[in-house]
Amino acid sequence: MQISCPHCHKQNRFPIDRLTQDPICGACKNSLLSLPIELNQANFAEMIDQSDLAVLVDFWAPWCGPCTQFAPTFTAAAQKFANQLIFAKVNTELEQQLGSQFQIRSIPTLAVFKGRKELDRLSGALRPAELEQYINTILRKWSA
Repeated sequence: MQISCPHCHKQNRFPIDRLTQDPICGACKNSLLSLPIELNQANFAEMIDQSDLAVLVDFWAPWCGPCTQFAPTFTAAAQKFANQLIFAKVNTELEQQLGSQFQIRSIPTLAVFKGRKELDRLSGALRPAELEQYINTILRKWSA
């Protein structure tokens, strides 16, 4: 799988079945999973098809006030829970087909995927404590 480093934006080829082994960027040596990964039509299916870690996807748009206010909270959670859960973002403005495919009607929307299946969905921006509680629920229910 190709993963764009969330730190330096260099493309990294990494076997999808080794995502639980703390992949690092070949260029900047930072963890590839310590910040949300940008997903698009080309890499979305491959990311959610991997079955070792649950994937928490933030469907958002740059013009959405609550989305931009929630982004730092989501990023902080990605850093705190790195390698326990994959954090990803889908810009629904650029990736309208994904927004349509998953029937995203309000943003931000968080969706949990594991092994090709959507397991849960939650709409609306969360405060840090609420997001942490939601993540702990995900880890209890659907972690490997």
